[in-house]
Amino acid sequence: MNLYPAIDLKDGDCVRLLRGEMAAATVFNNDPAAQARSFQDAGCQWLHLVDLNGAIEGRPVNGEAVSAILAALSIPVQLGGGIRDEATALAWLEAGIRRVIIGTFALREPDLVADLCRRHPGRVAIGIDGRDGRVAVEGWVKQSDRPVLDLARHFEGAGAAAIIYTDIDRDGAMQGHNVAATSTLAEGISTPVIASGGVTGLDDLHALRAAADTGIKGGIEGVIVGRALYDGAFDVAAALNALTGGEA
Repeated sequence: MNLYPAIDLKDGDCVRLLRGEMAAATVFNNDPAAQARSFQDAGCQWLHLVDLNGAIEGRPVNGEAVSAILAALSIPVQLGGGIRDEATALAWLEAGIRRVIIGTFALREPDLVADLCRRHPGRVAIGIDGRDGRVAVEGWVKQSDRPVLDLARHFEGAGAAAIIYTDIDRDGAMQGHNVAATSTLAEGISTPVIASGGVTGLDDLHALRAAADTGIKGGIEGVIVGRALYDGAFDVAAALNALTGGEA
């Protein structure tokens, strides 16, 4: 399983939110590029990046910070937030983002996004943020009626790199990851799932690794971790060890 350390960008700073609330942001680093380098230097093979302002405004906002991060790294970066049309997705891919994450646009125009996945296999991930089993959009501000599993199944066979599933009620709350919900989603689709939200300690990572090892249909390909790393609940080395079958 891959570890995806998270950098959430708000007003150019590296922050974490509590349950998706922009007003409940904690600034962890005002130099996101330095934070990104620290993850790379610690052995991470990917970086997960979110333009939080972009997610609210529906367009890229933290482009300067993203560019600085790309210039600082040699590992691949996946980026979400504010990617609401094909032109924006392609612009980020051309700028050096390895994988774009499409959320709100995927709910509103699923056929167009599925076609984008087919034309750029492995470079488009579908971000599905769930609250009570339903998809939330626009930076989690609005709630849709569409079930999480129903939307995920729309992209079966389209070449999507992954479904990135976030349990909003757990995100940033340090209450533990909802392994059951992630496993249920992974069992219902063939697309790999990347788990996100609520990771509190190594027990969550061991539980996700155990779920992945059961051979569920789509598989749990990795996990996104933010606040637990920033708060020092564990370090990158321990997380990597847990996800590769170690006990540390």
